Amino acid sequence: MEELKVLYEDNHIIVVEKIPNIPSQADKTNDIDMLTIIKQYIKDKYNKKGEVYLGLVHRLDRPVGGVMVFARTSKAASRLSEEVRNKTFKKQYLAIVDGKFDYSKGTLEDYLLKNEQKNMSKVVTKENKRAKIAKLDYEVLKYEQEINLSVLKILLHTGRHHQIRVQLASRNHSIYADQKYGIRGKGKQICLWAYSLTIIHPITKQEMTFSTIPKTVGSWKIIEDINL
Repeated sequence: MEELKVLYEDNHIIVVEKIPNIPSQADKTNDIDMLTIIKQYIKDKYNKKGEVYLGLVHRLDRPVGGVMVFARTSKAASRLSEEVRNKTFKKQYLAIVDGKFDYSKGTLEDYLLKNEQKNMSKVVTKENKRAKIAKLDYEVLKYEQEINLSVLKILLHTGRHHQIRVQLASRNHSIYADQKYGIRGKGKQICLWAYSLTIIHPITKQEMTFSTIPKTVGSWKIIEDINL
């Protein structure tokens, strides 16, 4: 397993680069998860005795890598969770998707319904009472005509289950190597990355932005000449 990459840490929060294919928190697979990895890192680094507190504020889908923040105190966890609810918690993603877009920038708005049994979501009409609104902005950073793939920067306005993956797939722009919703790249690593995270520090109240980009290998070589 890759070594944990810590982007920032203090007594209140720790910001890391989530490793792709590792769950954000423990699940039914019993595979090692990010929460456990970071707790062990803190325990070892600071020689902590007993249980280490670490609050999960948000999640990334298991196959997705990128920036995550965890709370090191219950007060920080509460305040960061409030930011998520108030939408001052800003998440941007990079994605490589199928096809060419008609417009270089745009907003996608849908109503999504989650199927708990299949662990999938789908676009439905707003008349469905169980559906939740999903909204994101996208910007096309590059289009590679030879392979018919576009690179997008995405700003999330809502955090619905599989939101980016479902909204793009519903418009025939599925994410490359998305094993659940995609058409192309079966068996490869999904090309969705949590690229940037902006928060208000729960104690200092300072606005802080953290970013990280995927290694430009394999499918991600396409972003080598993009100035992010």
